[in-house]
Amino acid sequence: MRAAPTILHLDMDAFYASVEQASKPSLRGKAVIVGGLGPRGVVATASYEARRFGVHSAMPTAQARRLCPNGAYLIPRFRLYQAVSEVVMGLLRELSPLVEPLSLDEAFVDLEAGGTAFDAQSARETGERLRADIRAVTGLSGSVGLAGSKMLAKVASEEAKPAGLLLIEPGTERELLAPMSVRTLPGVGPVTGEHLRRAGITTVGELAEAGEDELVRMVGRSHGVGLYRMALGLDDRPVVAERDAKSVSVEDTFDVDLHDRVRIRTEVQRLADRCVQRLRGSGHSGRTIVLKVRRYDFSTLTRSETLRGPTDDPAVVREAAARLLEAVDTTGGVRLLGVGVTGLADYTQEDLFAQSMAAEEAAAEAAAAGTAAGADAEGVAVPGEVEPDGAARASEPSGSAGAGGAGGAGGAGGPAGGVEAQGPGAEPEAAPERRWAAGSDVLHAAYGPGWVQGSGVGRVTVRFEQPGSPPGRVRTFRVDDPELQPSDPLPLVGLEQTGPEDTA
Repeated sequence: MRAAPTILHLDMDAFYASVEQASKPSLRGKAVIVGGLGPRGVVATASYEARRFGVHSAMPTAQARRLCPNGAYLIPRFRLYQAVSEVVMGLLRELSPLVEPLSLDEAFVDLEAGGTAFDAQSARETGERLRADIRAVTGLSGSVGLAGSKMLAKVASEEAKPAGLLLIEPGTERELLAPMSVRTLPGVGPVTGEHLRRAGITTVGELAEAGEDELVRMVGRSHGVGLYRMALGLDDRPVVAERDAKSVSVEDTFDVDLHDRVRIRTEVQRLADRCVQRLRGSGHSGRTIVLKVRRYDFSTLTRSETLRGPTDDPAVVREAAARLLEAVDTTGGVRLLGVGVTGLADYTQEDLFAQSMAAEEAAAEAAAAGTAAGADAEGVAVPGEVEPDGAARASEPSGSAGAGGAGGAGGAGGPAGGVEAQGPGAEPEAAPERRWAAGSDVLHAAYGPGWVQGSGVGRVTVRFEQPGSPPGRVRTFRVDDPELQPSDPLPLVGLEQTGPEDTA
């Protein structure tokens, strides 16, 4: 514990939803829900307007739609969120070299290490300046907590939400914590909270009064000692600038259970490639490949294989994941697949590339032989929840949004799959219908930048607006309109309005 509140915790307010509201002027002040749009989708973030209806993160999207039917349901756009996060983290690093990111929208900062604060007054001034700078460069709001420890700083930022600042003066910790629920403390989840409730302990004050010996008897020594220290406001953990990643993984939940073994293998290969992209993006290689399979009955199986040395070669990871899949019984259907890499290192074992070369040669020989299985493996993937770049997997289109909202659409703009090979003299099949996900960015040759508000029955509805513009007009096009194309997200602040005006 420090004698001055020089540990800062920043938590951006409803980050994903706030970015969407800033990016889409027509959604400001309205209920926005970001997450998976399919029947098995899950809410990632809900705006404060949506939370009034009872919607919250980790809630099934289907349940959220029942609670808030007129909300805007949008796919996540992780590339944009990451770009905004980098700007915010850059502001934090200007305050101190000791910045400990917890996620895209949350971080601890040691103000004392940066020489920006040494007492309560300078800490408060720094926190207020940070909030103003974030607002100026991103247009978003963040909540700031200041205290003498990481635990209390996080508690303070939570109490300050939304868009506030709370400073906990050293010496007032127990008084502040006493009336709070035990669930406020880190590590007290539903199970521990219920166990304590049955013992008559519901507040942090009651937790402190119970004493260390009683808590050790109730929940065990390691957990009991930790709970007692937190109840007293004691936390000596330092702010750590770099935290080593332990694993890299990706997974998809499918709207419809997968039964076709070829399709399942194709999905595992795709996930392996995505996993390697993340692995390389983090500057690591890995030694152990992990396959995760959740079956139709919710039973979850994990299989792993440890290589001779670390690798970041996609062919090696694909090959290992395929071998692991062969040992898994997928009879009855698969609802979730995941591929991960653990045992991370900062180097690659060069001799593993021999495996990659062998796999490539085998693939070339199969292609030369005209293997029919290759055509099957390129089929359309059944939809999952969310792609890492913010595009939803392709799915059947549903209706457009209610008032001010976007309906659940299909996958990202663009073709959803290939056309099967035609026999001699056969009539060519029509090009596959393009799918457009609600919330995804588009660019029209005549009307400029906009975003998909909804799609279905061969039509896509687009609202043409951009950050900093007035709420835009809505137009409807055929899903295969050649003048409408997917686009990259526009920056939130400092945007020059270059798109053609809608004068209709």
